[in-house]
Amino acid sequence: MPVKLTEFTAELPQTDDFLSIVLNNTPLIDVRAPVEFAQGAFPSAINLPLMTDQERHQVGLRYMQNGNAAAVELGHKLVNETARAPRVEAWSAFMDANPDALLYCFRGGMRSKISQQWLQDSGREIVRLKGGYKAFRRYLIDFLDAVPKTFTAKGIQPIVLAGRTGSGKTLVVKQIENTIDLEGLAHHRGSAFGRHATPQPTQINFENTLSMAFIRFLETPFKSLILEDEGRNIGSVNFSRETFDYLKSGPRIIVETSLEERTAITLDEYVVEAQKEYPTLEAWVEFMQAAFGRIRKRLGGERYQRVVKQFDLAMQLQAQNGDLDGHKAWIETLLVEYYDPMYDYQMQKGDYSVLFKGTIPEVVAFIKTIA
Repeated sequence: MPVKLTEFTAELPQTDDFLSIVLNNTPLIDVRAPVEFAQGAFPSAINLPLMTDQERHQVGLRYMQNGNAAAVELGHKLVNETARAPRVEAWSAFMDANPDALLYCFRGGMRSKISQQWLQDSGREIVRLKGGYKAFRRYLIDFLDAVPKTFTAKGIQPIVLAGRTGSGKTLVVKQIENTIDLEGLAHHRGSAFGRHATPQPTQINFENTLSMAFIRFLETPFKSLILEDEGRNIGSVNFSRETFDYLKSGPRIIVETSLEERTAITLDEYVVEAQKEYPTLEAWVEFMQAAFGRIRKRLGGERYQRVVKQFDLAMQLQAQNGDLDGHKAWIETLLVEYYDPMYDYQMQKGDYSVLFKGTIPEVVAFIKTIA
């Protein structure tokens, strides 16, 4: 019996209003295979695939061997009416929860059109992205590449929030509006010890999310963009050279915090909160030992041994009575002997203009006057 192919309605609705999708955080149904979704997607998208990875692989082989018509026929044979029903049901359920949802595949072609038609046949209308993932991704990358030129033309001044490690720059970012949380987007704290227990986004996903953050910032009235001082690489993700140079080109606002307070801030973020992320304390210790190893060469043999010993003693104290104060010793050693010299060198080397220096509350108050 011949396979029944999908018959298409003459005009199935499409949109390429990508700006509206970004600004409204429009929910999206990604019907690509899971392996494609894992490589890169959009923040508001859910993966409800038309075909499984195995089905897609089989169809791809048939396409290479016998051409498009044979591949389409095989796809319909694999995703027959029995297999189709739960997929249409999943799309419909998402639409019930998100009435403004849109749908896309890789190029806005056969897969999303078939999915759209099956929904239409079930009595549900949904709009698909014209050009699919590829077109939306191109829109975001083009915008990201144009950020230096676009923001300069709009008179938006990038300002770098600087300060020694542990000074509380992230605490400032959380209290102001005219900012983009780069570490939050990268899901990384920006140091050898900055990795979270859960993975970072892929480079593609980081770029997509970063571009959207810039697009949304343009819709605000702010003329200054405050960005925490970061390197070009934040863990496993990075900025293009042009974007990075633009973001770093502005004057500095410097957060000045006492060593005691910096130690306390670091303890809270890198020990107290970090330990909560891991399934076991042993898993966190394993991560920390690996992090010490990553900077061993730069620490030097004697200092490395000293820091590791301080860490081991802190863990013994924590194991005995749950006291975390022992961690302050290795934190302070790293702050004073490792991170501070690097910061001093970078500040001297950069010859940056400084707009303001002050404590966390003073910096927050100043930023609100220049928004």
